[in-house]
Amino acid sequence: MTTRTAGRPYHHGSLPETLVAHAVELLDEAGPDAVVVREVARRAGVSPSAPFRHFPDRAALLAAVAEAVAVDFGALQLAAVEAADALPFRALGKAFVHYALAHPHRFALLRDTVFTPARTPALEEGHRLFTEAITGVIIAGQQRGELRGADPDLVRIAAQALVYGLSQMFVDGYLDPTRADTLINDVIDLFGLGVLAPGSRL
Repeated sequence: MTTRTAGRPYHHGSLPETLVAHAVELLDEAGPDAVVVREVARRAGVSPSAPFRHFPDRAALLAAVAEAVAVDFGALQLAAVEAADALPFRALGKAFVHYALAHPHRFALLRDTVFTPARTPALEEGHRLFTEAITGVIIAGQQRGELRGADPDLVRIAAQALVYGLSQMFVDGYLDPTRADTLINDVIDLFGLGVLAPGSRL
């Protein structure tokens, strides 16, 4: 996410985007609690009251930040799919975990705003579109013979549970981030192979 260069005038209508960009900077620096309207205004070079013309309160600003982060998060994953030389579904999972590692505070905000049943209407619509896109990736992989022909929704939920849990373990410090690349690859590969030995029964 980008912000305007300090000292340059705003283009008409750009202030909300600029405020959100500075709020994301604060989020990255110290987490959601650091996103304070007065500091966002100071960084944007506007009066303390200016943000309230676009966001009625801090909660509204944070909601806009969550929406921007969710768009960024989804776009990065879909870009990984497009760039994958092989097994796009694997690239998707790796991109999910790498985003959480690179942006732990953004991941925490997503956890509290997107990975919850209490999504705002904008986040709900974004989540629906992203879910449809991921389901499409799964179906395409099944048609190419890369993924088994299970219910695409179940495949999606299982894969999301894996990468969400793995991401949270890294963010919480339970897993060593210096081993991230190896663990991500090995865990995703094991998920792909399955953990039951041939001939085993549940």
